[in-house]
Amino acid sequence: MATSVQVVSVRQEYEVLAPLLHEKARRRWAACEAVALGRGGIALVSTATGLSRLAIRRGIAELQAPAEDTPDGASSSAAGIRRPGAGRPCLRTADPSLLRDLQHLVDPATRGDPTSPLLWTCKSTRHLAETLAGLGHAVSHQTVGRLLTDLGYSLQANRKTEEGKDHPDRNAQFEHINHKVKAFQRRGQPVVSVDTKKKELIGNYKNAGQEWQPQGEPERVKSKDFPDKKLGKVSPYGVYDLTANAGWVNVGITHDTAEFAVASVQRWWYRMGQRSYPEATELLITADSGGSNGSRSRLWKVCLQRLADEVGLRISVCHFPPGTSKWNKIEHRMFCHITENWRGRPLISHGVVVSLIGSTRTRTGLHVEADLDTTHYETGIKVTDKELGAVCLKREKFHGEWNYQVIPHKK
Repeated sequence: MATSVQVVSVRQEYEVLAPLLHEKARRRWAACEAVALGRGGIALVSTATGLSRLAIRRGIAELQAPAEDTPDGASSSAAGIRRPGAGRPCLRTADPSLLRDLQHLVDPATRGDPTSPLLWTCKSTRHLAETLAGLGHAVSHQTVGRLLTDLGYSLQANRKTEEGKDHPDRNAQFEHINHKVKAFQRRGQPVVSVDTKKKELIGNYKNAGQEWQPQGEPERVKSKDFPDKKLGKVSPYGVYDLTANAGWVNVGITHDTAEFAVASVQRWWYRMGQRSYPEATELLITADSGGSNGSRSRLWKVCLQRLADEVGLRISVCHFPPGTSKWNKIEHRMFCHITENWRGRPLISHGVVVSLIGSTRTRTGLHVEADLDTTHYETGIKVTDKELGAVCLKREKFHGEWNYQVIPHKK
């Protein structure tokens, strides 16, 4: 069977030799490789080099024929590569408008063109060839693939980079957060980044990624991802300590609410924060602008007031501008490592989730602790104006909706 290692090996060898070979030498070299590889060799060499299977088969026929009876009518030692008049004329020469029409079909600038023939169709080489045939061009799908490569196109997946419309003060808010974090760290006060990781199905379900297993014995999981009514889902809420490079994950089993978010910060403080910062008087939280810890959430602020009163800390909050959640430190300093640690492992129980998260370590020193939160958090809790007014909230001059402080009530 052809393997990816063999494909890479043949491709590398071909890239070195190709500039030195003419057409006949190329197909005969490819034929030698295909014969040496045995069953599946033609397909493998074709995939590795881009040469057509027909050309490779022709090369094999030439190798097997006597020297004086080669299919092209000339001996292998003859100076000519092709017999006179052999080969079809280059399509670029014979059909000058072909490249222009092909580029118009695949050009990103025409994707929104309502007159484009392939606006709502997958732009495979076969569909492109059919559309070009309708425009009067006689071309095969293999030739379309080669022409696209010559034009600088390649198969590419979507990339998640667009964050939505930027706020005018986006960069200024980033700078404000940066200055605030550094100021807290200089004073030896704790700084944490918080967010909820995506909900995970609990049960014998497929988990993205690959893990080493005996060959031919992959771990078997359910073919359908319907949630288990008994096990349900979990909502891992993370608290990442930027200074200590340590994380806490509160694994909730009900709803991702503002109460749950603040309870997660509270559990981090008693489990890790209080031990790391025994002299702390303040706490800085950096968070997204949406979700359970959103900047507009009334319940988030009310619960922060309860936490500030309980632990006696002045809690400062800085929200990232809308549409910039991927800039939150917890995303690329903790959550990505948790995902890597449980890749290819079915999350069959709550205990497995907690164990896998708690075993996350990195070479840079990150360590993560986790626990299961079995509290039931209600949804749809309304906060009255009176309850919100009771929060000792001090807004900063620069975007007070994003930057504020919750001060504990005097006892």
